[in-house]
Amino acid sequence: MKTVTPESNIRILKIGSCESVSRKSTLTYHVGCTADGDIHLRIYANTAAGFFSQEWLPLKAIDDVLTKAGGHFTSFALQSLFRGKSQNNTAFLLAVLQREGLVGRAIDKKRCYDKLDAGPFIAEIEALIGSNTSLNADDKPSKPAKASDDQPPKPLKKKASSKTISDKESGPEAE
Repeated sequence: MKTVTPESNIRILKIGSCESVSRKSTLTYHVGCTADGDIHLRIYANTAAGFFSQEWLPLKAIDDVLTKAGGHFTSFALQSLFRGKSQNNTAFLLAVLQREGLVGRAIDKKRCYDKLDAGPFIAEIEALIGSNTSLNADDKPSKPAKASDDQPPKPLKKKASSKTISDKESGPEAE
């Protein structure tokens, strides 16, 4: 299911931070891209002692897993991305996806999440790709924030009108 991309092939475009889902630690994460413009995410640091993997995950693979999960899902849906790794990975990735507006808390089901419109996130990252942004892994996060400071994005009303990861690959004609 997952594709491993060597770290040297990823250009870091954005460094962010967010609270973990449990709010017991602060995570630092990277958003990067390959030379082909494929967007990747990774967890880079954790202020608590919990183990995690720093591997890059293609956003397309994440989107595929969330699409397959359908309606409401928990962090367990992300487990196939990290086969055989720390159990913290899925919850940490979920916190990052929520911070970036790719998922949001389900309104009608406790402890569940819904996939949201990827359009604003993709537009932001494509702008960074176009500007030739290239950060160092140990640079400070661009806008540290606590999850409680954020207002969560609202779930989509119509899934058909939302932009998905695959729309990025279709080019501007698809819009």
